Amino acid sequence: MRCLAGVTVVLWVLATPVRATSEAFETWPVLKSTFPSTGGGGIMIKGYDPIVTGGRCVTTFMAVEPGDNPNVYTNVIEFEAVPEQGGILCRNGKWRAFEGGASGTTPFRVFLKDGVWQPLRR
Repeated sequence: MRCLAGVTVVLWVLATPVRATSEAFETWPVLKSTFPSTGGGGIMIKGYDPIVTGGRCVTTFMAVEPGDNPNVYTNVIEFEAVPEQGGILCRNGKWRAFEGGASGTTPFRVFLKDGVWQPLRR
């Protein structure tokens, strides 16, 4: 019975089509170090300058509230770094605040190829 179950799993894996990436990452705009937060609320992200190290994309950044006397929150974000289309796709980001214990995830993704970072927000 185990053999039959194993054969069934192998056949299912072989029959499952490989999902090709249909996104053209190189068509994304070039990443700027300041941009609106994916969380909204008028918060701006500043100082975003990722690096790839140890299978991860990592950067520190500030989240700045709108207004004349804005609160500024310092954070770090870490993404999975996966090879895609001749570059590195940084996805599944998890951020945390340096102070205050706030943390979360983001739909924001960035792509690195030939020294150029390109973002996609979803």
